[in-house]
Amino acid sequence: MELDELARRLGPFCEAKCGSGAQVFDVVQMPGHAGFAYGFRVRRGGEVASWFIRLPPPNVNWRGTADVLRQVAVLNALDGTDVPHCSVQWCGDDLEWFGCPYFVVPWLQGDVLRIGPEDWGAKLSDSQLLDLGRQAMQALAGVHRVDAGAVPYLGDSVPFAEDVERWDRFYERAAEPERLQGAPAVRQKLLDNIPADAPVGIFHGDFQTANLFCRQDEPKLLAVIDWELTGIGATLNDLGWILTFSDPAAWSGQRAQSPMFLDPPTLTALYNEAYGEPAREVDWFRALAAYKFAIISGFNLSLHRRGKRVDPTWEETSLSMTSLIDRANELLG
Repeated sequence: MELDELARRLGPFCEAKCGSGAQVFDVVQMPGHAGFAYGFRVRRGGEVASWFIRLPPPNVNWRGTADVLRQVAVLNALDGTDVPHCSVQWCGDDLEWFGCPYFVVPWLQGDVLRIGPEDWGAKLSDSQLLDLGRQAMQALAGVHRVDAGAVPYLGDSVPFAEDVERWDRFYERAAEPERLQGAPAVRQKLLDNIPADAPVGIFHGDFQTANLFCRQDEPKLLAVIDWELTGIGATLNDLGWILTFSDPAAWSGQRAQSPMFLDPPTLTALYNEAYGEPAREVDWFRALAAYKFAIISGFNLSLHRRGKRVDPTWEETSLSMTSLIDRANELLG
């Protein structure tokens, strides 16, 4: 939605939600890749409130990742827990206001945890990084402890085998397929070694530093954000995901040389401490994460090169496709 159109629609919406005389200003598109998100401010009387609205992409079915109310279901389930998150202020599937489902949360002031060479996270001390890691793992363990029955909207649990096999169609459409030549062997190893009795519950789906929203002056985790990939399934998928993004051995090119978050053993220990018991068969979930992201990189590179979803960053990220597959193979023994 164009900003002018959104601002026009936000006017009557905020009049209805905030009261007569509410004035909308500072409507901006938010950075990031997860859906269509905008910030806006509302002035009423002498007070100003800042809000963040999430809408589904245009011209798509409002299902799966495009169903923004899935995120609402999880965020509501997190209310009353210690997990830092944005509580939903308004939401709905009525088409009166924006022509699509929506939800609105407070617009937080801060930044996601950026740890590149020139980023604010790279300037943190070892003790500050460790403290942020502890906060992140406490938040993740808190998500995994929430009763999945509190979010029936998310549907049934994703079977472990399906979480391996559902990437087949993306593998077939990946650019630079020679970089994925080891993927079929990794796929078979994953299917042959599915963990027994691994915990099942709510998972975030993209738990990494880019979705940890922090205060920078006194580093603190303010919210786990971007829940569009959330679901019910193996909760340790989230642990395997952030461990992969913190594993230098999984990456090539500039990514391998860039600063990363805490190392996998430290993050695992912090998670175990927060969850209250050791996570089992973590290497399988790390291997699955590396396998997934290698295929995702090839698929998104294809979309970029075909002009379907232009994003030049995938040219660099795709250089790690082979190293991710090799790392997955190594972790599977």
